[in-house]
Amino acid sequence: MTIYEFYQIFGQLVFIAGISLLILLSVTLILGRILIRQERLIFPKLLLFTVDVFYGLFKKFAGNVGVDEKIVDQIGVEVRNKVNEKSFNQIGDKDKVLILPHCLRSPKCEAKLDSTGLHCTDCNRCVIGVLKNKAEDKGYNVFIIPGSTFLKKIAKENKFKAVLGVACYQDLNLAMMKLSKFHCQGVPLLKDGCVCTKVDTRAVLDKMGVELSKNTSIPQGNVTCSKERPSRKIF
Repeated sequence: MTIYEFYQIFGQLVFIAGISLLILLSVTLILGRILIRQERLIFPKLLLFTVDVFYGLFKKFAGNVGVDEKIVDQIGVEVRNKVNEKSFNQIGDKDKVLILPHCLRSPKCEAKLDSTGLHCTDCNRCVIGVLKNKAEDKGYNVFIIPGSTFLKKIAKENKFKAVLGVACYQDLNLAMMKLSKFHCQGVPLLKDGCVCTKVDTRAVLDKMGVELSKNTSIPQGNVTCSKERPSRKIF
């Protein structure tokens, strides 16, 4: 085989690999949109393989075809939720942890930060106290953290089998990716950012198995941002 023939074959292989990758990304995007719109999970292993292995490239591809790049993280979160839902529910609450983002707290929060995260003082200015108390009542360990560094420390120093996390889609997907050896469930923020974020509180409580009547009023963010009046008892 001559050098010319070698490079010709090599070029053809690269071309075929490129076309195959584009097809893979396209199929994953289509299946992901079906999952999000119709809640139909098709080829979950293929979806997770593409999201995990080609994460950055997949985001660029989505943007280039006119789709919001956030859909990549949304696909990752929704697939993991579907795949792990049954096993998560079968694990006892004492073997679970709830991880909340510090951005849900009130700007007037007086909680102290140490190596394990924030320690809520139950001031009732935000939804963190509600979720923390309900989770602890069921036996969960609760962590309120400002970043992924704390997540690594929690996974290293605590024994648990399942994780329920709240975060923006990107942070949630990446966290669930890192914690793939655990049974994970995630609830994305309704409004993300560094401050005044919001979460579907009922969705988090539903994941924990806390039943509420439809008429129960529950906060989604913090009182300071929403201008709601704090109450000494929300439930």
